[in-house]
Amino acid sequence: MLTSKGQKPKVIFVMGPTASGKTDLAMQLCDRLPCELISVDSAMVFKEMDIGTAKPSAEELAAYPHRLVDFLDPAEAYSAAQFREDALAAIDEIQAADHIPVLVGGTMLYFNALKQGLAKLPEADPELRQRIEAEAAEKGWPAIHARLAQVDPEGAERLKPNDAQRLQRALEVFELTGRPISDHWREQDEIELPFEIVPIALAPDDRSVLHERIELRFDLMLKAGFEDEVRALWQRGDLHAGMPSIRCVGYRQMWSWFAGEYDRETMRQKGIVATRQLAKRQLTWLRGWDGVNWLPTGDSNLLVRALKLVDPAVI
Repeated sequence: MLTSKGQKPKVIFVMGPTASGKTDLAMQLCDRLPCELISVDSAMVFKEMDIGTAKPSAEELAAYPHRLVDFLDPAEAYSAAQFREDALAAIDEIQAADHIPVLVGGTMLYFNALKQGLAKLPEADPELRQRIEAEAAEKGWPAIHARLAQVDPEGAERLKPNDAQRLQRALEVFELTGRPISDHWREQDEIELPFEIVPIALAPDDRSVLHERIELRFDLMLKAGFEDEVRALWQRGDLHAGMPSIRCVGYRQMWSWFAGEYDRETMRQKGIVATRQLAKRQLTWLRGWDGVNWLPTGDSNLLVRALKLVDPAVI
């Protein structure tokens, strides 16, 4: 497990924005090192959602098995806390086999939960959430942001006025506990992990290249049958736009098209824009990680550079 006496075993994090080539690099690492892969992706956990999540193909999964992929029905939910528990268990199993865990994906909340632990927050309250959503529908999410700023200026400063999901949760926590969510965040101490993280982040040097890759990939998804995939979910009858699975980027825009909110070309444009916004959020989070090792997407020496970070002896 790449350890010497007195050192912790290494765990590789392969992170980056969507469409940056994370999966390809993770699989290449498996070709050179005794690695096993753990997916860190809140969309790939769902069954019946393959094309729009850019899930590795059946052939790739057979050659490079990924844990925490394709095990949850789209009607179910999966939290960061559940991910942390499952990922730690998977890391233990992989290390027990004297292999190196490689965690690969773009769900930064999951990486953060694993690295720092989670604040102890109350369970969601469906009725309260509905009231907040109704207020947002009437006044807009910036108004919810302004209301949060009155009771939790620190929390509001960290959240964007249109970050609906996190604003809703922050206001919900305050109303349920009487304490601002920023208080809970401060209580979330850096935890001591039984392994050393090797944090690798992929991104093109030029943001426009990433935007082109995102647009190309979205169009390839459409050609590969993404519309049929989402229509099958739509026709199930037990799913709705508020579920975590349908809120996934691409699925949300396709769902709105099916609901008659706009035409197909608008769906395509909104899907691409939403994916670019996701990539921007992912990059912002990664830039806040001290000590992350940035590698440029498309570099011909990408694998060599990654291997040097993990174990220079294998070069």
